[in-house]
Amino acid sequence: MTEGGLILVTGANGYLGGRLVPALLEKGYRVRCLVRDPSRLQGRPWIDRVEVVQADVLCPVTLPAAMRDVQVAYYLIHSMGAGAGFTERDMEAARQFGAAARAAGVRRIIYLGGLGDPDETLSPHLRSRHKTGDALRAAGVPVTEFRAAVIVGSGSLSFEMIRYLTERLPVMICPKWVYTRVQPIAVRNVLEYLVAALETPASAGQIIEIGGADVLTYADMLMGYAQIRGLKRILLPVPVFSPRLSTYWLYLITPLPVRIAAPLIEGLRNEVVVRDPKARWLFPQVRPFDYTTAVRRALIRLETGQVDTSWSDAVAASLGDLSPVALTMHDGILIERRQRIVACAPRHAYHVFSGIGGKRGWFYLEWAWQLRGVMDWLAGGVGMRRGRRDPDELRVGDALDFWRVEAVEPDRLLRLRAEMKVPGDAWLEFGAAPLSGGRTLLTQTAFYVPKGVGGLAYWYSLYAMHAVLFSGLIRTIGQQAERLAAEEARAAGKYPRLAKATDSRVA
Repeated sequence: MTEGGLILVTGANGYLGGRLVPALLEKGYRVRCLVRDPSRLQGRPWIDRVEVVQADVLCPVTLPAAMRDVQVAYYLIHSMGAGAGFTERDMEAARQFGAAARAAGVRRIIYLGGLGDPDETLSPHLRSRHKTGDALRAAGVPVTEFRAAVIVGSGSLSFEMIRYLTERLPVMICPKWVYTRVQPIAVRNVLEYLVAALETPASAGQIIEIGGADVLTYADMLMGYAQIRGLKRILLPVPVFSPRLSTYWLYLITPLPVRIAAPLIEGLRNEVVVRDPKARWLFPQVRPFDYTTAVRRALIRLETGQVDTSWSDAVAASLGDLSPVALTMHDGILIERRQRIVACAPRHAYHVFSGIGGKRGWFYLEWAWQLRGVMDWLAGGVGMRRGRRDPDELRVGDALDFWRVEAVEPDRLLRLRAEMKVPGDAWLEFGAAPLSGGRTLLTQTAFYVPKGVGGLAYWYSLYAMHAVLFSGLIRTIGQQAERLAAEEARAAGKYPRLAKATDSRVA
């Protein structure tokens, strides 16, 4: 690769892409990130060191600008999380990307697909990964296609599945897929292969199978994780595959949504091990870790809070418009996120949500907030009596009713930590991110770390109420922010007096 050449990374807001970008920057490469929504890269420590281009692989007119002057492009996109029809979307996206790369004179595409013997009957997910590589090659640009199985790393989808099953189930009823052979690989090794390919011309035009040092079954992986964690676990095999039952079991026990669990379970029937040793002589500098080492490294990062990216960060290439509500679990944290696009600047939205609480109240269903405060007071908690130090200004450490201000970023973010009595730890966060056309992406996120079964029961017993309360809250904040922006516009650029701004914050 020519020194100083520009590298394009797709999927930079996803699990691997978000880790590949800093690895490339560390090696001195110039990096451009192709993303559908640049706001999803906010907060990344490397954001100021890369070029960001807004484009969509399913919208070909957006691709030429992203491809301009690019020498090598990483293709780290898939649509499995988008539900039914993901295979067709994957094929179309790869065809459009390959054609745009050829037209722009891109020298090579580096793609990460999935292991699996193409001569066998592969699951739709694994077959789609192979066909995506074929579609990229069809455009005529040399492709380096890596094929990997289970990636072991903090925040990876497969590792999270193993972790949640082992941590939560002392006794596991194991269908046939648990005894399928697999060759897991550490995320560190995957990144080493992806970066090394840039300086390995012989890898162009090659399909390269990569894996860790061990060939195991999923049962071996479960028990290996349990041994590292000092957990006693019992596996009870059953002679059935039961993909539908396994899908819903994973949904109940792990953070995986059904649309991801279903194709994933289907793929577990296929043996995924390295059959071609080509990676050894192409990349002798990469020393694959054994499974135990990979798990220990992942657990260290989890325990020290150094999880750079998670599988749930990714937005599938064809999810379409903004999803207003999302309930997920990540690293044991329940996350309930609501988003709304509002016609105002981020400072207007921040001005409204930073004025919440105290004498102004909570904008929506005030009686419900007050009732929660009374219940907390009766239980010996702080209740709603503390109010707030200042009606307009917030500082980190301020008390705000039964919350404590944990983070304040003017015109961008407010995070509150709950100090009411709850069986767990809870936060409420508001964010405002700029969009094109003078609009703002308003985000409201509730985080909850439950303590034991009682903590989970508490969360789900209140979920219906949260659905009403939090939906109304973000809607009201958005409306008040738009009203504030309109008042400012009518004043011909003169910012409204504080009293009027104060009134605009009240639902």
